Amino acid sequence: MSSDALCFAGARELAQQIRSRQLSARELMTASLAQIARLNPALTAIVAQLDDQACLALADTADRALADGRTVGPLHGLPTAFKDLEPAIGFPQTKGSPIYRNLMPEVDSVVVERVRRAGAIPIGKTNVPEFGMGSQTYNTVYGTTLNPYDRTKTAGGSSGGAAVALATGMLPLADGGDLGGSLRNPANFNNIVALRPSVGLVPVAPTPIPFVGVSTKGAMARSVADVAFGLSVLAGADVRDPQSFASDAQSFAGPLDRGWRGVRIAWSLDLGGLPLDPRVRSVLEAQRQTFEDLGCIVEEACPDFGDVDETFLTLRTWQSWSIYKDLLAAHRAQMKRDAIWDIESGATLSGEDVGRALIQQGLLLERMRVFQEKYEFLICAVNQVLPFDATEPWPKAIAGVAMENYVAWMKTAYWISTTCRPALSVPAGFSDEGLPVGVQIVGRYRDDLNVLKLGHAFEQATGFGKRRPPGV
Repeated sequence: MSSDALCFAGARELAQQIRSRQLSARELMTASLAQIARLNPALTAIVAQLDDQACLALADTADRALADGRTVGPLHGLPTAFKDLEPAIGFPQTKGSPIYRNLMPEVDSVVVERVRRAGAIPIGKTNVPEFGMGSQTYNTVYGTTLNPYDRTKTAGGSSGGAAVALATGMLPLADGGDLGGSLRNPANFNNIVALRPSVGLVPVAPTPIPFVGVSTKGAMARSVADVAFGLSVLAGADVRDPQSFASDAQSFAGPLDRGWRGVRIAWSLDLGGLPLDPRVRSVLEAQRQTFEDLGCIVEEACPDFGDVDETFLTLRTWQSWSIYKDLLAAHRAQMKRDAIWDIESGATLSGEDVGRALIQQGLLLERMRVFQEKYEFLICAVNQVLPFDATEPWPKAIAGVAMENYVAWMKTAYWISTTCRPALSVPAGFSDEGLPVGVQIVGRYRDDLNVLKLGHAFEQATGFGKRRPPGV
Protein backbone atom coordinates (compact mmCIF):
# COMPACT_ATOMS: atom_id res chain seq x y z
CA MET A 1 0.00 0.00 0.00
CA SER A 2 1.04 3.62 -0.47
CA SER A 3 2.08 5.66 2.54
CA ASP A 4 -1.27 7.46 2.46
CA ALA A 5 -3.20 4.19 2.31
CA LEU A 6 -1.21 2.81 5.23
CA CYS A 7 -1.99 5.85 7.36
CA PHE A 8 -5.74 5.47 6.86
CA ALA A 9 -6.02 1.68 6.82
CA GLY A 10 -7.95 0.03 9.64
CA ALA A 11 -6.13 -1.19 12.74
CA ARG A 12 -7.47 -4.73 12.30
CA GLU A 13 -6.27 -4.86 8.70
CA LEU A 14 -2.83 -3.47 9.53
CA ALA A 15 -2.33 -5.86 12.44
CA GLN A 16 -3.29 -8.83 10.27
CA GLN A 17 -0.92 -7.77 7.48
CA ILE A 18 1.96 -7.39 9.94
CA ARG A 19 1.29 -10.79 11.52
CA SER A 20 1.20 -12.43 8.08
CA ARG A 21 4.35 -10.49 7.11
CA GLN A 22 2.70 -8.85 4.10
CA LEU A 23 3.63 -5.56 5.77
CA SER A 24 6.53 -4.76 8.06
CA ALA A 25 6.26 -2.75 11.24
CA ARG A 26 9.04 -0.54 9.86
CA GLU A 27 7.02 0.28 6.74
CA LEU A 28 4.02 1.27 8.84
CA MET A 29 6.16 3.23 11.30
CA THR A 30 7.85 5.08 8.43
CA ALA A 31 4.49 6.13 7.00
CA SER A 32 3.18 7.19 10.42
CA LEU A 33 6.29 9.24 11.23
CA ALA A 34 6.04 11.03 7.89
CA GLN A 35 2.38 11.87 8.56
CA ILE A 36 3.23 13.12 12.05
CA ALA A 37 6.07 15.27 10.73
CA ARG A 38 3.78 16.77 8.09
CA LEU A 39 0.75 17.55 10.26
CA ASN A 40 1.56 17.46 13.96
CA PRO A 41 3.53 20.73 14.19
CA ALA A 42 0.39 22.68 13.24
CA LEU A 43 -2.12 20.51 15.14
CA THR A 44 -0.29 19.48 18.36
CA ALA A 45 -1.89 16.06 18.69
CA ILE A 46 1.11 13.92 19.70
CA VAL A 47 3.50 15.20 22.38
CA ALA A 48 6.62 13.89 24.14
CA GLN A 49 7.43 11.91 21.00
CA LEU A 50 10.46 9.66 20.74
CA ASP A 51 12.91 10.61 17.99
CA ASP A 52 12.39 8.91 14.65
CA GLN A 53 15.40 6.61 14.93
CA ALA A 54 14.19 5.28 18.29
CA CYS A 55 10.74 4.63 16.80
CA LEU A 56 12.20 2.82 13.81
CA ALA A 57 14.43 0.72 16.06
CA LEU A 58 11.37 -0.40 18.02
CA ALA A 59 9.65 -1.31 14.72
CA ASP A 60 12.69 -3.33 13.68
CA THR A 61 12.54 -5.20 16.99
CA ALA A 62 8.89 -6.01 16.30
CA ASP A 63 9.78 -7.31 12.84
CA ARG A 64 12.57 -9.52 14.23
CA ALA A 65 10.14 -11.08 16.69
CA LEU A 66 7.97 -12.23 13.78
CA ALA A 67 10.96 -13.38 11.76
CA ASP A 68 12.08 -15.49 14.73
CA GLY A 69 8.65 -17.11 14.92
CA ARG A 70 7.80 -15.73 18.35
CA THR A 71 4.19 -15.51 19.52
CA VAL A 72 2.97 -11.92 19.27
CA GLY A 73 -0.05 -9.99 20.53
CA PRO A 74 -3.05 -8.74 18.54
CA LEU A 75 -1.69 -5.17 18.22
CA HIS A 76 1.83 -6.26 17.30
CA GLY A 77 3.68 -3.62 15.29
CA LEU A 78 1.02 -0.89 15.44
CA PRO A 79 2.35 2.54 16.48
CA THR A 80 0.49 4.14 19.37
CA ALA A 81 0.69 7.07 21.78
CA PHE A 82 -0.80 7.02 25.27
CA LYS A 83 -3.06 9.74 26.62
CA ASP A 84 -0.95 12.11 28.75
CA LEU A 85 -3.10 11.36 31.81
CA GLU A 86 -1.88 7.74 31.72
CA PRO A 87 1.31 6.81 33.58
CA ALA A 88 3.62 5.07 31.10
CA ILE A 89 7.21 4.11 31.89
CA GLY A 90 9.65 5.92 29.63
CA PHE A 91 7.39 8.90 28.92
CA PRO A 92 6.58 12.05 30.91
CA GLN A 93 3.13 12.26 32.48
CA THR A 94 2.54 16.01 32.54
CA LYS A 95 -1.27 15.81 32.75
CA GLY A 96 -1.15 19.05 30.77
CA SER A 97 0.17 20.92 33.82
CA PRO A 98 3.50 22.72 34.31
CA ILE A 99 3.46 21.34 37.86
CA TYR A 100 4.05 17.86 36.40
CA ARG A 101 6.26 18.90 33.50
CA ASN A 102 9.12 16.66 34.70
CA LEU A 103 7.10 13.77 36.17
CA MET A 104 8.42 10.39 34.94
CA PRO A 105 6.18 7.53 36.15
CA GLU A 106 7.71 4.39 37.60
CA VAL A 107 4.72 2.16 36.77
CA ASP A 108 2.33 1.68 33.87
CA SER A 109 -1.43 2.04 34.21
CA VAL A 110 -3.48 -1.07 33.47
CA VAL A 111 -4.46 0.40 30.09
CA VAL A 112 -0.83 1.05 29.14
CA GLU A 113 0.21 -2.36 30.43
CA ARG A 114 -2.40 -4.12 28.28
CA VAL A 115 -1.60 -2.14 25.14
CA ARG A 116 2.11 -2.87 25.53
CA ARG A 117 1.44 -6.57 26.18
CA ALA A 118 -0.66 -6.70 22.99
CA GLY A 119 2.41 -5.64 21.01
CA ALA A 120 1.69 -2.02 20.09
CA ILE A 121 4.74 0.25 19.76
CA PRO A 122 4.51 3.35 22.00
CA ILE A 123 6.04 6.41 20.36
CA GLY A 124 4.77 9.26 22.55
CA LYS A 125 1.79 10.71 24.40
CA THR A 126 -1.37 12.48 23.18
CA ASN A 127 -2.21 15.99 24.32
CA VAL A 128 -4.81 16.75 27.02
CA PRO A 129 -6.25 19.76 28.85
CA GLU A 130 -4.82 20.51 32.28
CA PHE A 131 -5.59 17.53 34.58
CA GLY A 132 -8.01 16.39 31.86
CA MET A 133 -10.46 19.01 33.08
CA GLY A 134 -12.74 20.41 30.37
CA SER A 135 -13.46 19.25 26.84
CA GLN A 136 -11.07 21.73 25.22
CA THR A 137 -7.50 20.52 24.78
CA TYR A 138 -5.12 23.32 25.65
CA ASN A 139 -2.36 23.70 28.25
CA THR A 140 0.77 25.71 28.98
CA VAL A 141 3.09 22.72 28.57
CA TYR A 142 2.46 21.76 24.95
CA GLY A 143 -0.12 24.26 23.66
CA THR A 144 -3.51 23.88 21.98
CA THR A 145 -4.66 20.91 19.91
CA LEU A 146 -6.51 22.15 16.84
CA ASN A 147 -9.35 20.60 14.88
CA PRO A 148 -8.16 19.36 11.45
CA TYR A 149 -11.57 20.05 9.89
CA ASP A 150 -11.14 23.74 10.75
CA ARG A 151 -7.90 24.75 12.40
CA THR A 152 -9.51 27.72 14.08
CA LYS A 153 -11.73 25.35 16.09
CA THR A 154 -11.26 23.16 19.15
CA ALA A 155 -10.51 19.45 18.90
CA GLY A 156 -12.54 18.85 22.05
CA GLY A 157 -11.17 16.90 24.98
CA SER A 158 -9.91 15.60 27.14
CA SER A 159 -8.76 12.98 24.62
CA GLY A 160 -8.33 15.74 22.03
CA GLY A 161 -4.81 14.84 20.97
CA ALA A 162 -5.76 11.20 20.45
CA ALA A 163 -8.81 12.12 18.36
CA VAL A 164 -6.81 14.41 16.06
CA ALA A 165 -4.03 11.84 15.67
CA LEU A 166 -6.64 9.33 14.49
CA ALA A 167 -8.57 11.72 12.25
CA THR A 168 -5.38 12.70 10.41
CA GLY A 169 -3.89 9.23 10.01
CA MET A 170 -1.03 9.68 12.47
CA LEU A 171 -2.13 6.61 14.46
CA PRO A 172 -4.46 3.66 13.73
CA LEU A 173 -5.78 3.22 17.30
CA ALA A 174 -5.70 5.15 20.59
CA ASP A 175 -6.74 4.97 24.21
CA GLY A 176 -8.75 7.54 26.15
CA GLY A 177 -10.72 8.11 29.30
CA ASP A 178 -14.20 9.50 29.92
CA LEU A 179 -15.63 11.20 32.99
CA GLY A 180 -17.98 13.79 31.52
CA GLY A 181 -17.48 13.09 27.81
CA SER A 182 -13.73 12.93 27.27
CA LEU A 183 -13.89 10.03 24.81
CA ARG A 184 -17.16 10.92 23.08
CA ASN A 185 -16.69 14.69 22.76
CA PRO A 186 -13.41 14.69 20.78
CA ALA A 187 -14.63 11.76 18.68
CA ASN A 188 -17.72 13.81 17.84
CA PHE A 189 -15.68 16.92 16.98
CA ASN A 190 -13.17 15.03 14.79
CA ASN A 191 -15.40 12.60 12.83
CA ILE A 192 -14.05 9.45 14.46
CA VAL A 193 -15.52 6.78 16.77
CA ALA A 194 -15.22 6.28 20.52
CA LEU A 195 -17.05 4.14 23.05
CA ARG A 196 -17.46 5.15 26.66
CA PRO A 197 -17.76 1.61 28.05
CA SER A 198 -19.93 0.45 30.92
CA VAL A 199 -18.18 1.34 34.15
CA GLY A 200 -15.94 -1.61 35.03
CA LEU A 201 -15.51 -3.11 31.55
CA VAL A 202 -12.02 -1.61 31.27
CA PRO A 203 -10.10 -1.51 34.57
CA VAL A 204 -9.10 1.91 35.91
CA ALA A 205 -5.85 1.65 37.88
CA PRO A 206 -3.95 3.17 39.47
CA THR A 207 -6.60 5.50 40.89
CA PRO A 208 -6.83 7.13 44.32
CA ILE A 209 -10.63 6.77 44.43
CA PRO A 210 -11.72 3.40 43.01
CA PHE A 211 -15.40 3.49 44.03
CA VAL A 212 -16.88 6.57 42.30
CA GLY A 213 -18.83 4.95 39.47
CA VAL A 214 -18.56 7.64 36.82
CA SER A 215 -15.11 7.67 35.21
CA THR A 216 -13.96 4.95 32.80
CA LYS A 217 -11.36 4.12 30.12
CA GLY A 218 -11.87 3.07 26.52
CA ALA A 219 -10.70 3.01 22.92
CA MET A 220 -10.89 5.40 19.97
CA ALA A 221 -10.46 4.69 16.26
CA ARG A 222 -11.64 5.62 12.77
CA SER A 223 -14.23 2.84 12.68
CA VAL A 224 -16.53 0.99 15.06
CA ALA A 225 -14.82 -2.30 14.21
CA ASP A 226 -11.46 -0.91 15.27
CA VAL A 227 -12.87 0.48 18.53
CA ALA A 228 -14.18 -3.03 19.23
CA PHE A 229 -10.74 -4.42 18.31
CA GLY A 230 -9.17 -2.09 20.86
CA LEU A 231 -11.63 -3.22 23.52
CA SER A 232 -10.68 -6.85 22.86
CA VAL A 233 -7.32 -5.88 24.35
CA LEU A 234 -8.49 -3.48 27.08
CA ALA A 235 -11.55 -5.25 28.51
CA GLY A 236 -11.54 -7.71 31.39
CA ALA A 237 -11.27 -7.74 35.17
CA ASP A 238 -8.15 -6.75 37.09
CA VAL A 239 -7.66 -7.14 40.83
CA ARG A 240 -6.32 -3.55 41.01
CA ASP A 241 -9.77 -2.21 40.13
CA PRO A 242 -12.48 -3.56 42.46
CA GLN A 243 -15.20 -2.20 40.13
CA SER A 244 -13.93 -4.16 37.12
CA PHE A 245 -15.82 -7.27 36.07
CA ALA A 246 -15.06 -10.41 34.10
CA SER A 247 -16.05 -10.27 30.43
CA ASP A 248 -15.44 -12.12 27.20
CA ALA A 249 -12.94 -9.67 25.77
CA GLN A 250 -12.47 -11.73 22.60
CA SER A 251 -16.13 -11.24 21.69
CA PHE A 252 -15.19 -7.69 20.68
CA ALA A 253 -12.78 -9.05 18.07
CA GLY A 254 -15.56 -10.96 16.33
CA PRO A 255 -18.10 -9.88 13.69
CA LEU A 256 -20.47 -7.00 14.47
CA ASP A 257 -23.42 -8.10 12.36
CA ARG A 258 -26.93 -8.38 13.81
CA GLY A 259 -30.55 -8.04 12.72
CA TRP A 260 -32.42 -4.88 13.80
CA ARG A 261 -36.01 -5.48 12.78
CA GLY A 262 -38.37 -4.60 15.61
CA VAL A 263 -35.68 -3.24 17.96
CA ARG A 264 -37.09 -0.28 19.90
CA ILE A 265 -35.08 2.92 20.06
CA ALA A 266 -35.88 5.96 22.19
CA TRP A 267 -35.20 9.14 20.21
CA SER A 268 -34.39 12.18 22.35
CA LEU A 269 -31.70 14.37 20.82
CA ASP A 270 -31.85 16.99 23.59
CA LEU A 271 -32.63 14.59 26.46
CA GLY A 272 -35.92 16.22 27.24
CA GLY A 273 -35.22 19.89 26.60
CA LEU A 274 -31.52 20.75 26.93
CA PRO A 275 -30.47 23.64 24.66
CA LEU A 276 -29.21 22.27 21.35
CA ASP A 277 -27.58 24.20 18.52
CA PRO A 278 -30.06 24.11 15.58
CA ARG A 279 -27.23 23.08 13.23
CA VAL A 280 -26.53 20.00 15.35
CA ARG A 281 -30.23 19.17 15.57
CA SER A 282 -30.65 19.48 11.80
CA VAL A 283 -27.81 17.05 11.05
CA LEU A 284 -29.05 14.49 13.57
CA GLU A 285 -32.74 14.68 12.67
CA ALA A 286 -31.79 13.72 9.11
CA GLN A 287 -30.44 10.41 10.44
CA ARG A 288 -33.57 9.21 12.19
CA GLN A 289 -34.61 7.60 8.93
CA THR A 290 -31.35 5.64 8.84
CA PHE A 291 -32.26 3.80 12.05
CA GLU A 292 -35.77 3.18 10.72
CA ASP A 293 -34.34 1.85 7.46
CA LEU A 294 -32.27 -0.62 9.48
CA GLY A 295 -35.57 -1.98 10.80
CA CYS A 296 -35.68 -0.27 14.20
CA ILE A 297 -38.85 1.14 15.74
CA VAL A 298 -37.92 4.73 16.61
CA GLU A 299 -40.12 6.56 19.11
CA GLU A 300 -39.91 9.91 20.88
CA ALA A 301 -39.12 8.99 24.49
CA CYS A 302 -36.72 10.07 27.21
CA PRO A 303 -35.77 8.70 30.64
CA ASP A 304 -36.36 10.78 33.77
CA PHE A 305 -32.95 12.25 34.55
CA GLY A 306 -34.22 13.88 37.75
CA ASP A 307 -31.41 15.36 39.87
CA VAL A 308 -28.63 14.33 37.49
CA ASP A 309 -26.89 17.74 37.47
CA GLU A 310 -26.52 17.82 41.22
CA THR A 311 -25.49 14.16 41.24
CA PHE A 312 -22.76 14.48 38.62
CA LEU A 313 -21.34 17.80 39.78
CA THR A 314 -21.24 16.68 43.40
CA LEU A 315 -19.37 13.48 42.56
CA ARG A 316 -17.06 15.26 40.11
CA THR A 317 -16.08 18.19 42.32
CA TRP A 318 -15.82 16.05 45.47
CA GLN A 319 -13.38 13.84 43.58
CA SER A 320 -11.43 16.87 42.29
CA TRP A 321 -11.14 18.36 45.79
CA SER A 322 -10.14 15.05 47.34
CA ILE A 323 -7.36 14.47 44.80
CA TYR A 324 -6.07 17.97 44.12
CA LYS A 325 -6.66 20.06 47.29
CA ASP A 326 -3.04 19.82 48.46
CA LEU A 327 -1.76 20.57 44.96
CA LEU A 328 -4.01 23.64 44.81
CA ALA A 329 -2.67 24.90 48.12
CA ALA A 330 0.92 24.58 46.93
CA HIS A 331 0.62 25.57 43.25
CA ARG A 332 -2.47 27.73 42.81
CA ALA A 333 -0.69 30.27 40.61
CA GLN A 334 0.16 27.54 38.08
CA MET A 335 -3.40 26.25 37.65
CA LYS A 336 -5.99 27.41 35.13
CA ARG A 337 -9.03 29.22 36.50
CA ASP A 338 -11.52 26.49 35.58
CA ALA A 339 -9.44 23.84 37.33
CA ILE A 340 -9.40 25.99 40.46
CA TRP A 341 -13.19 26.35 40.27
CA ASP A 342 -13.61 22.60 39.84
CA ILE A 343 -11.41 21.78 42.83
CA GLU A 344 -12.74 24.51 45.13
CA SER A 345 -16.35 23.61 44.36
CA GLY A 346 -15.73 20.36 46.16
CA ALA A 347 -14.39 22.06 49.28
CA THR A 348 -17.82 22.98 50.61
CA LEU A 349 -19.38 19.54 50.17
CA SER A 350 -20.31 17.54 53.24
CA GLY A 351 -20.57 13.81 53.70
CA GLU A 352 -24.32 14.29 53.54
CA ASP A 353 -23.99 15.97 50.13
CA VAL A 354 -21.94 13.10 48.74
CA GLY A 355 -24.28 10.53 50.27
CA ARG A 356 -27.29 12.26 48.71
CA ALA A 357 -25.56 12.25 45.31
CA LEU A 358 -24.89 8.54 45.54
CA ILE A 359 -28.50 7.84 46.50
CA GLN A 360 -29.70 10.00 43.61
CA GLN A 361 -27.42 8.10 41.25
CA GLY A 362 -28.86 4.82 42.50
CA LEU A 363 -32.38 6.05 41.77
CA LEU A 364 -31.29 7.18 38.29
CA LEU A 365 -29.77 3.78 37.56
CA GLU A 366 -33.03 2.09 38.50
CA ARG A 367 -35.10 4.47 36.35
CA MET A 368 -32.78 3.76 33.42
CA ARG A 369 -33.10 0.03 33.95
CA VAL A 370 -36.88 0.22 33.85
CA PHE A 371 -36.84 2.57 30.84
CA GLN A 372 -34.54 0.24 28.93
CA GLU A 373 -36.79 -2.75 29.47
CA LYS A 374 -38.83 -1.22 26.64
CA TYR A 375 -36.12 0.63 24.73
CA GLU A 376 -32.91 -1.25 24.04
CA PHE A 377 -31.17 1.95 22.93
CA LEU A 378 -31.41 5.69 23.54
CA ILE A 379 -30.30 8.04 20.75
CA CYS A 380 -29.22 11.60 21.56
CA ALA A 381 -26.69 14.26 20.66
CA VAL A 382 -23.09 13.72 21.75
CA ASN A 383 -22.60 17.44 22.23
CA GLN A 384 -25.02 20.33 22.10
CA VAL A 385 -22.70 22.51 19.99
CA LEU A 386 -20.44 22.35 16.96
CA PRO A 387 -16.67 22.62 17.49
CA PHE A 388 -16.15 26.15 18.83
CA ASP A 389 -13.30 28.66 18.57
CA ALA A 390 -10.02 27.23 19.82
CA THR A 391 -9.27 30.46 21.66
CA GLU A 392 -12.40 30.07 23.83
CA PRO A 393 -12.09 27.86 26.93
CA TRP A 394 -15.76 26.82 26.66
CA PRO A 395 -19.06 27.96 25.09
CA LYS A 396 -20.74 30.62 27.20
CA ALA A 397 -24.19 30.04 25.65
CA ILE A 398 -26.07 27.48 23.56
CA ALA A 399 -29.07 28.49 21.44
CA GLY A 400 -29.34 31.68 23.52
CA VAL A 401 -29.16 29.88 26.89
CA ALA A 402 -26.28 30.96 29.15
CA MET A 403 -24.01 28.23 30.50
CA GLU A 404 -23.48 28.38 34.27
CA ASN A 405 -20.00 26.81 34.39
CA TYR A 406 -17.25 25.33 32.23
CA VAL A 407 -18.85 21.87 31.95
CA ALA A 408 -22.49 22.96 31.60
CA TRP A 409 -22.31 22.82 27.79
CA MET A 410 -21.59 19.06 28.00
CA LYS A 411 -24.81 17.86 29.62
CA THR A 412 -25.84 15.51 26.82
CA ALA A 413 -22.55 13.73 27.54
CA TYR A 414 -22.27 13.88 31.32
CA TRP A 415 -25.92 13.07 32.00
CA ILE A 416 -25.24 9.78 30.22
CA SER A 417 -21.98 9.31 32.15
CA THR A 418 -23.93 9.35 35.39
CA THR A 419 -25.99 6.35 34.26
CA CYS A 420 -22.81 4.20 33.91
CA ARG A 421 -24.19 2.94 30.55
CA PRO A 422 -22.12 2.25 27.43
CA ALA A 423 -22.34 5.17 25.01
CA LEU A 424 -20.90 5.36 21.51
CA SER A 425 -20.08 8.44 19.47
CA VAL A 426 -20.19 7.64 15.76
CA PRO A 427 -19.99 10.08 12.79
CA ALA A 428 -23.45 11.23 11.67
CA GLY A 429 -22.82 14.03 9.19
CA PHE A 430 -21.52 17.55 8.75
CA SER A 431 -22.84 21.06 9.24
CA ASP A 432 -23.00 23.48 6.34
CA GLU A 433 -19.64 24.80 7.56
CA GLY A 434 -18.11 21.35 7.11
CA LEU A 435 -17.82 20.62 10.83
CA PRO A 436 -18.39 17.05 12.06
CA VAL A 437 -21.44 16.00 14.06
CA GLY A 438 -21.68 12.64 15.81
CA VAL A 439 -24.66 10.75 17.17
CA GLN A 440 -24.65 9.16 20.63
CA ILE A 441 -25.94 5.59 20.95
CA VAL A 442 -26.63 4.59 24.57
CA GLY A 443 -27.22 0.96 25.46
CA ARG A 444 -28.19 -1.16 28.42
CA TYR A 445 -25.72 -1.61 31.27
CA ARG A 446 -22.89 -3.98 30.33
CA ASP A 447 -24.37 -4.44 26.86
CA ASP A 448 -21.41 -2.74 25.19
CA LEU A 449 -21.17 -5.22 22.34
CA ASN A 450 -24.69 -4.51 21.08
CA VAL A 451 -24.03 -0.77 21.23
CA LEU A 452 -21.04 -1.37 18.98
CA LYS A 453 -23.15 -3.52 16.68
CA LEU A 454 -25.77 -0.80 16.21
CA GLY A 455 -23.03 1.79 15.67
CA HIS A 456 -21.44 -0.49 13.09
CA ALA A 457 -24.74 -0.89 11.23
CA PHE A 458 -25.27 2.88 11.25
CA GLU A 459 -21.69 3.48 10.09
CA GLN A 460 -22.02 1.02 7.21
CA ALA A 461 -25.33 2.59 6.14
CA THR A 462 -24.02 6.16 6.11
CA GLY A 463 -20.26 6.21 5.51
CA PHE A 464 -19.69 9.63 7.09
CA GLY A 465 -16.53 8.45 8.83
CA LYS A 466 -14.78 8.06 5.47
CA ARG A 467 -14.66 11.84 4.94
CA ARG A 468 -11.19 13.08 5.78
CA PRO A 469 -10.21 16.55 7.00
CA PRO A 470 -9.38 18.96 4.16
CA GLY A 471 -5.79 18.73 2.98
CA VAL A 472 -5.10 15.53 4.92
